[in-house]
Amino acid sequence: MSKRIDAKYKIDRRMGENIWGRPKSPVNRREYGPGQHGQRRKGKMSDFGLQLRAKQKLKGYYGSIPEKQFRRTYDEANRLRGDTSANLIGLLESRLDAMVYRAKFVPTVFAARQFVNHGHVKVNGRKVNIPSYRCKPDDVIEIKDASKQLALVIEATQSSERDVPEYVDVDHSKMTAKYVRVPTLADVPYPVMMEPNLVVEFYSR
Repeated sequence: MSKRIDAKYKIDRRMGENIWGRPKSPVNRREYGPGQHGQRRKGKMSDFGLQLRAKQKLKGYYGSIPEKQFRRTYDEANRLRGDTSANLIGLLESRLDAMVYRAKFVPTVFAARQFVNHGHVKVNGRKVNIPSYRCKPDDVIEIKDASKQLALVIEATQSSERDVPEYVDVDHSKMTAKYVRVPTLADVPYPVMMEPNLVVEFYSR
């Protein structure tokens, strides 16, 4: 379903981490980066390098969000009250494609973006085909009736590869999910450590 399958595996290799926790990740076989220079020994990374890497990893995790869109999300998080890094995670997790992924309606966040784009998803009874659509607590996300029997959906809902987090209330028999609350960093089931505080430092330079 995702047209970015090669790119997502390059993200894993470049980061040197299995950022989605998938068993098919090439990092499980080769921990070095892609390309002919991937096996070169890496020196100590600068503070800027660590911050850039944290930003690339977080962007990549949510399906390689375009830089302009990711920067807008950061700017919005910075305007909100409270901790900017916590706000950033809350905004990213509130994306419709992230909600579809968290509800286990599709196997990957890349598939979630395409699934939403193709008009398979409704929010509060209305069709929404914008992956970056911002969900609010108590919003109900559902799969269109005509799409509930897609092999991709059935396979994803039956997969034991990952669990649905507590801030999403899912009924797979009806193919509906309710966004219960905005999560904190500790609530989000990232397979690897994310460092939104370094992302904030990167943009605050």
